[in-house]
This record gives sequence, structure tokens and C-alpha cells, in this order.
Amino acid sequence: MSSKAGRRGGMPTINDVAQQAGVSPMTVSRVINGEPNVRPATRELVNKAVAALNYAPNPAARSLASAARARVGLLYANPSAGFLGEFLVGTLDQATHRNVQLVFEKCGADEDGVDAARRLIADGIQGVVLTPPHCESPAVLEVFAEARVATVLLATLKPIDGQLSVGIDDRRAAYEMTLHLLTQGHRRIGFIQGDPNLFASAEREAGYFEALEEARIARDDALVAPGRYDYRSGLEATERLLSIADRPTAIFASNDDMAAASVAVAHRHGLDVPRDLTVCGFDDTALATAIWPELTTIKQPIADMSRAAVEMLVDALRGNRPADGEESRRLLDFELIRRQSDAPPKRKKRARAT
Repeated sequence: MSSKAGRRGGMPTINDVAQQAGVSPMTVSRVINGEPNVRPATRELVNKAVAALNYAPNPAARSLASAARARVGLLYANPSAGFLGEFLVGTLDQATHRNVQLVFEKCGADEDGVDAARRLIADGIQGVVLTPPHCESPAVLEVFAEARVATVLLATLKPIDGQLSVGIDDRRAAYEMTLHLLTQGHRRIGFIQGDPNLFASAEREAGYFEALEEARIARDDALVAPGRYDYRSGLEATERLLSIADRPTAIFASNDDMAAASVAVAHRHGLDVPRDLTVCGFDDTALATAIWPELTTIKQPIADMSRAAVEMLVDALRGNRPADGEESRRLLDFELIRRQSDAPPKRKKRARAT
């Protein structure tokens, strides 16, 4: 058996067959689906590889090769309404372009996603796009792997062998935002974490600390507050940060929902944003420009990521899945967007001499 065969739960993939036969995945797909435009010698090589690897193609994927429309599931439970809106814009747009029928399944906050995954499988989906937090759930991924349903993970580049995913460099993005605040003169920078179970959250926090370390600013855990990517957790985290005796002059929240909550708490405390407190977010969802002042934030191209995820999924189902490796993870660009919520820290007044 090929060294790469057996990934994703011990099951060989179409790429394993292609590698063993020395042909492209598209050629393997043509042979499996009985298309006539394949040379007999090539067909024999593919059939031998199929037999050697004991490869059994996903019936849903086989039917897709000759079908006009793909049936793709979307499993979502992200607490950010802004993220969800951008996600839907991208998937709906690409679904129209690629002639895809979408099947939506919302997972409640208290669900682990397994039952929702099984409902999608029962609906006859051929592939699925998974959003945070279920894109990193081993239990959910296992359900789809056992059913041989192709998956693409959205908004994460967590390295998982053979797994298609699309996202941005979260660590670099958070580093650049923190560096921006340092360049403005801030030295007391509060940070609101994201969901502790997600790879992107850890990457954003790592980028924050990396920038501080390069600026030779000592780590202060009192300036780091837990969050869950929802507005309420942003309220709680900001109250905690502003209760510190030497409170931060800037707060960098791991998403726009929590940053918007920081602005609200600052106003409640009689603080002007950004004159008294700079607030920055992450994502650049519609919420970033729906509040005042508008948020300085990292633009994560969620809609473009969703388009890419649908495209990758349909290509995979049609036998065009990239080989395992870096090409399985598509990296999109981010951008630091400056608006009205950031400014240099206010100078402290010197005590008058008596």
C-alpha cells in the first residue's frame, strides 16, 4: 500500500490510487466512472491500483461525476452573526456559480455537532463545508469520514493530514495589529481571547505575544481576558480589563463582536473611544462599520474563503482534489483596516510642583 494510503480513518483516497498508478486523480475518476476516453493500458494500471489498495469510491461522489448538480451541506454554529452573514454570502454566490444545491444544518450552542452531521448525511449530501467550532471537532470529522463524505474546513489552517481547508495566517494578522498599536505608542495593550478550543484563537494570541516580545514588553497575564467570540463574553472581558489598577490604553479583541462590546463598556464607564481607549477587532464583518466609532480591524475575507471552500469541495468530488500537503490548505490574504476606533494613547498629566 502507498505510504499515503489509509489516511482519514484508514481509508485510501483517490489521490492514493492516482499516485500508485502514476496518473492524475482526474484520470482515476474517468476510469472509475467508465468513461471511454482512457487508453486501455492506463485503464489497466488504474484498475490494478484500485485492487491493490482495496479502494472503494464514495457512491455520492461517483454520482456527482455525471450529475448536473452537487448536493453540499453546510454545518454552522458560529456565535457571530457577522461571521455567519459573510459566510452565507460567499457560499450562496459560489453555489450559483458551480451549480451546487446547498443543504443547511444549524447546530445549537449546546450540541456537539454529531447529530447534525448525521442529519446532513441522511439528507444525501455529497460533501460538506464546516465552520468554527465544528470544523475542528474530531467527533464530527470522524462521522463524515466514516460516511466517506468529503469535507472542507473553513477559517482554520490547523494541520490535519489529507484535510482540505481554507483560511488566513491568523498569527501574522494578530502580530500586525499588535505591532500597529505598539507603533502608535501603546504599551498597555489588553487582549480578548477567542474560543479556547480553536486553532485560530491560539494563533491570534500567539501573534499578540510575539509582537510584544519583539518590542521587549514583559508579558502581563492580567491584560489577557477570556472570550468566546460572542458579544456577551466581550462585555465580561472588557469589564475585567478595565478593572485593573493600571488599565490598558488599548484593547485588541479576537473578533468584531467582542470589540463592539468593548466600545459599549468603554462608553458606560465614561471613556471616549479612541481618545481615552483604543479598541480594535478582527474579521471586518458588517458590525465593524455599524457602530460608532467604526472599528479598526483585521479584514478576514470570510465571503471569499466561503467561495473558495465550495470550489475546493466541488473540485474534490469531481476528482480534482489536490494531493496531501500544503496545497490542501488554501491561504488567503488579510488586511489591516484603519478606521476611527484607534489613536495614540493619551498623555498622562504631570503632577504640579507645590
